Amino acid sequence: MTKVLKHADIFTGTEEIKDGYLRFSDKIEAVGSMAQYTAKGEDTEVLDLEGKIIVPGFIDVHSHGGYSFDAMDGDADQIDEMVTDMIYEGITSYFATTMTQSHENIAKAMVGIKEAARRNRVIQGIHLEGPFISPVFKGAQPEKYIQAPDVELFNKWNELSGHLVRLVTFAPEHETSAKFEDYCLQNGIVPSIGHSNAVREQLKHSKASHVTHLYNAQREFKHRQPGVTGHALLEDNIYCEMIADGFHVVPDMIKLAYEIKGPERIELVTDSMRAKGMPEGVSELGGQKVIVKDRQARLETGNLAGSVLQFQEAFRNIITYTGCGIKEAVLMSSVNQAQEFGLSAKGTLEVGKDADLNILTGKLNLVATYSYGTCYKK
Repeated sequence: MTKVLKHADIFTGTEEIKDGYLRFSDKIEAVGSMAQYTAKGEDTEVLDLEGKIIVPGFIDVHSHGGYSFDAMDGDADQIDEMVTDMIYEGITSYFATTMTQSHENIAKAMVGIKEAARRNRVIQGIHLEGPFISPVFKGAQPEKYIQAPDVELFNKWNELSGHLVRLVTFAPEHETSAKFEDYCLQNGIVPSIGHSNAVREQLKHSKASHVTHLYNAQREFKHRQPGVTGHALLEDNIYCEMIADGFHVVPDMIKLAYEIKGPERIELVTDSMRAKGMPEGVSELGGQKVIVKDRQARLETGNLAGSVLQFQEAFRNIITYTGCGIKEAVLMSSVNQAQEFGLSAKGTLEVGKDADLNILTGKLNLVATYSYGTCYKK
């Protein structure tokens, strides 16, 4: 079945096409202006989207769960269902994200995610967040399971996952971190600084090219010590995750990071947990009680415990907070992630790529999502 969306304002990730059309099956077959459009007999569905906007499907490389499920549950059926629910918020590529837990629970999660990925092509990888972090900036990660980076252990988990690990959050100040970084780079895994108490002098020797949830759970930016945040802002090669819910980082600080890094080095993430999409109340993260109230998820200590942010909200928020345009927001929601992680069929709306796309209203409300050409619409 070949579908055509026409008379839309299309942001491909490389250009804007006003009054454009998009022809696709499970792959994109043509994209261009309506002046170039010619109807074809094999077009089985043609939709007029005048006044609507088309952008690439969103790519979330840091999300633990949502819709009552969590990647750490290790249940392939539940993970598959959870990821399908995420499509309705515009996510068409997803890194199932783990957290600091026992070796056995992480191993179980690796196996469960691998099985879910066999069924659900939206799962493009795994983000291992912990246990190789710092107890000083543990955030909502259980301290009793925190340890120094261990290459042998990490390799075991990666093998259990079917080599799906694409991103790992760790603290570079550990003595074993240099060897750990080398393993990551040799195996196509991006090392990310996060939950770290490292100082700038230590980080200058790190090979990490990514920072997990900028500003959050890391040594802060101060006038006598740039810390992790300052290092991330100073180094041009580092990609910075941003949780644009207005709670993890206040809008002014999001704008500051945007002004320094530019849209080419920021990646929107949700860092969502199982309570996303569910009623407020009591939830759970890593065996810890979480209270969800006023669109925030917090431990009983008051620490933020992930988010309940949906990706289409992050997309709108980054435009509101920074004053950027849709073109720049598309870089931060899709293009950068595909480029950094080598997702060659994702991130932009170009001929031959997967038909992963979102339809938005003029006010940027999500109307429908196509994942591999299949429409998901509530």
